[in-house]
Amino acid sequence: MTTVYLNGEYLPLEEAKIPVEDRGFLFSDGIYEVVRFYGERPFRLEAHIQRFVHSAEGMRLPLLHTVEDLPAIIERLRQENGLRDAEVYIQYTRGHAHPRTHAFPPEVCPTLLVMPLHMHLPPASAYEEGMPAITVPDLRWQRCDIKSTMLVPNLLAKQQARERSAWEAILVRDGLVTEGASTNMFAVINGQVVTHPADCHILGGISRDTALGLAEKLGLIVRQEAFTVQEMLNADEVFLTSTTQEVLPLTRINDRPIGRGQPGPVTLRLHAAFRRLVLTES
Repeated sequence: MTTVYLNGEYLPLEEAKIPVEDRGFLFSDGIYEVVRFYGERPFRLEAHIQRFVHSAEGMRLPLLHTVEDLPAIIERLRQENGLRDAEVYIQYTRGHAHPRTHAFPPEVCPTLLVMPLHMHLPPASAYEEGMPAITVPDLRWQRCDIKSTMLVPNLLAKQQARERSAWEAILVRDGLVTEGASTNMFAVINGQVVTHPADCHILGGISRDTALGLAEKLGLIVRQEAFTVQEMLNADEVFLTSTTQEVLPLTRINDRPIGRGQPGPVTLRLHAAFRRLVLTES
């Protein structure tokens, strides 16, 4: 039986309920985070909490004592659920308010949910052979740096990828690659690692930042600049980063091979360095 945390209580998942007037349910008026455990230790928890705070500030969500409480809540859930190599999902909304109105309620009764998740990892062959992707228009709003629960454009993009037997949907805004539907995108162009800058058009990922730091330690030239779809298709290598996928090669985009159509040396070096880092920190 899975134990979750909801508004001060630790209770079975089946008993966790929210009011129908919760603004997260009615308006997607909330934020979220996903933290990965390697073994029994959360990976870069402080960085996730910092991004959580950034999202709350962008949504004008008062956090009250939530930030201080999160590490202890997560640790208790780890113990009660015996978590190993799992994920913890954190969702925070503006809470329930009556009557339903678009403007913020005068008093906030926030809802905090923290629950463990089973991870859905890529197959081992994905890192040996690479995965396919497609490009789709980036239809999201202008504050993608906020990790909002309003994910409809991302869901539609993911569904398009599934219907075309692709692993990820690469989002394109005004001809420029921004990120994946649930990942950050990188291209290796003339031996240099290039990724979209962490501005309002992408969600700056913890794994993205980790990969950038590792690339610099490996002596690679890193450029945080937007690149076009054509530059991506002509790149030596393309890879993505995410909490569950770490550093994953993309070897076909829109049915066109990238480079030699197999994981490239830069991607393989970065993934190996990522794995070494995980072993060290966990």
